[in-house]
Amino acid sequence: MTTLRIGLRCDAGARRGVGHLIRCLALGEEFLARDGHVALLGSVADVDWAARQLANRGIPHHPGPDTPRELVAAARKHQLDVLVLDSYELDPACAGALGAVGIRTLAVVDGDTRGQDADLYLDQNLGAGRRAAAHRLLAGTNYALLRREILDRRPAAPRPATPTARPRVLAFFGGTDAFDAAPPLTRLLLATGQPLDLTVVVARESIGAELATLRPAPRQTVRTVPPTDTLPELIAAADLVVSAAGTSTWELCCLGAAAALVCVVDNQRDSYHRVIREGVAAGLGELTGLTATGPAGDSARASAVRTLRTLLASAEHRAELAARAWAMVDGRGRARVADAVQALVGATAPGRQR
Repeated sequence: MTTLRIGLRCDAGARRGVGHLIRCLALGEEFLARDGHVALLGSVADVDWAARQLANRGIPHHPGPDTPRELVAAARKHQLDVLVLDSYELDPACAGALGAVGIRTLAVVDGDTRGQDADLYLDQNLGAGRRAAAHRLLAGTNYALLRREILDRRPAAPRPATPTARPRVLAFFGGTDAFDAAPPLTRLLLATGQPLDLTVVVARESIGAELATLRPAPRQTVRTVPPTDTLPELIAAADLVVSAAGTSTWELCCLGAAAALVCVVDNQRDSYHRVIREGVAAGLGELTGLTATGPAGDSARASAVRTLRTLLASAEHRAELAARAWAMVDGRGRARVADAVQALVGATAPGRQR
């Protein structure tokens, strides 16, 4: 009997963020549950929380080559059947080189394939199917890759409207907050003047020091915590979550969280606007606009404060967002992707002889 051997080619770092790694680890978990062998080929640098996520799953970690020749050599060395490619920086010839030697590839993309000629593509973003109709594309939120910690806490039904005098708010902006979103978004939350109990996930000491200078209004409290493995519990306990519009959007949806999102980087823009149009989350705008000087920045901040004030004041509005989010992502995406990969390599059941 032969075990399916999967390689995950992705990187994580203080400026790269951890989104690529986290969605790859979610898929890796699924293959481990199917008795597969999973290995990471990539860099996990200066992000202790991400390194713990990897170690906790017992997934071996090897260097991640960037050139086609080196990646083929690494795949052969580790006897891989499939390589999952999730990188904005990888040489676009890698997938073709792997395919030429019989190693199957799944490229995880966000709209743009960046020239990779893979056997399968996965774009888990809302509306992805409208951007590309290729028969090799797994498109949309039905294929969202979510960690076990998220799946285990998915509620059986959307959250009901629960009025509260002081809403619990959670703010986090990816595993590294690479664009320093926490301080300006915390200021906007406090500027609402609404009572709130705010927890902010602080990725770096410098951000924590800046937040410590803020002065909440009466009946407003601010608590800071470092990146934590208990984030799913914090999300589940929050009345409102303020977050970046990255891969964590689908985690928030699966958990049925009422969320307000900010677009912190260009490659989030398309997905951000689709999510807001569908009413899955409230939109606060783009980080560049919220931090701009002059009248344009003032207008963007005033609009965001109005949106946050409405959310903090209305349990019914929060419940409407939460219900649409919960219905958008059912938590079975990684199983669907694993099924497609197994079909690709002819392993329709774990351990099948090939």
